[in-house]
Amino acid sequence: MRSANPAPVAPYPDAPVSGRPPLAVLPAVGTAVPPDSYTQHEVLERFGITDARIRGLFLNGGIERRNLSLPPPNGQGPSESQGELLAKHTRVGLATGRAAVLDCLSRAGLEPADIRYLCCVSSTGFLTPGLSALLLRDLGLRTDVGRLDVVGMGCNAGLNGLNATTAWAAANPGQLAVMVCIETCSAAYAFDATMRTAVVNSLFGDGAASIAVVAGEERSAGPAVLRFTSLMIPSAIEAMRYDWSDEAGRFSFYLDPHVPYVVGAHVEQAVDALLVPAGLRRADIAHWTIHSGGRKVIDSVRINLGLSRHDVRHTRSVLRDHGNLSSGSFLFSLRRLSDEGLVSPGDHGVLMTMGPGSTIELALVRW
Repeated sequence: MRSANPAPVAPYPDAPVSGRPPLAVLPAVGTAVPPDSYTQHEVLERFGITDARIRGLFLNGGIERRNLSLPPPNGQGPSESQGELLAKHTRVGLATGRAAVLDCLSRAGLEPADIRYLCCVSSTGFLTPGLSALLLRDLGLRTDVGRLDVVGMGCNAGLNGLNATTAWAAANPGQLAVMVCIETCSAAYAFDATMRTAVVNSLFGDGAASIAVVAGEERSAGPAVLRFTSLMIPSAIEAMRYDWSDEAGRFSFYLDPHVPYVVGAHVEQAVDALLVPAGLRRADIAHWTIHSGGRKVIDSVRINLGLSRHDVRHTRSVLRDHGNLSSGSFLFSLRRLSDEGLVSPGDHGVLMTMGPGSTIELALVRW
């Protein structure tokens, strides 16, 4: 039986101390998006959206364009059935996921045959068998590859998946593990002229991002993973959710307008839980790779952590160019940081995702 007065939990239990070997190294990140890209104005015009409030959502969210897989315009908004949306999730997801994995492998100088573990993350459709099995077939991977499908966790799920993938790599030194976040967000759209669906439709984009993970090998490129932490906010469990509507005959995503403030109010606690056990302060972090959750979310995180606009430049630019890519957004930012070429050996970085739960997920890395 559980004690009526359980002992208090230490603030940072079982935390590794600074100086311990890294869990694994992240040699390369690959990304891919569908071929069609639309400005926010083009989406509004394509579907004849004239409501001033909805147009304001589209045009004032810090997004210039997004890669989307849209049906033909009909003047009434997207009208795909739930079955058509699921078929799109499969078709577009496999294409972008495959491209992202191959891009990642190419940048790391590796081949599909090198993969021993594959983790697929997605919240934009449910499939059985999952995307990991379909990608194994598409990529011609070995049939004894270990697999994991992380489904339905939302925008924070990229770090949940990376945590599991890193654990596998640490238990299998020298073996290549790959995680791929595959989000066809246009396969999770609903259109009913309400502000609820308009918020979602104005924000999310389609894309996939993949990251290679290896433990027990010296590699010159890529950051080393030092530790992970999580913070769930149960009082905000209803703030982000995916609901079924009998009337509409489909799922639709809901974002509470208070989400940015919930995240902002708890982000300091989450970051301190990551850094304090490692003997680090926020000022010691040279690179912040944060989920592109939306303009208000980014601003709330930046202000509460005392970050500069420069610190979130890649987070903002991914939002500007692609919108919110759900679980893979932080990997798009990490790819831009890598391509920038300004990281120095010994630099520390924080990877951060936020999503349903409400949840803040973090990882500490060092180059």
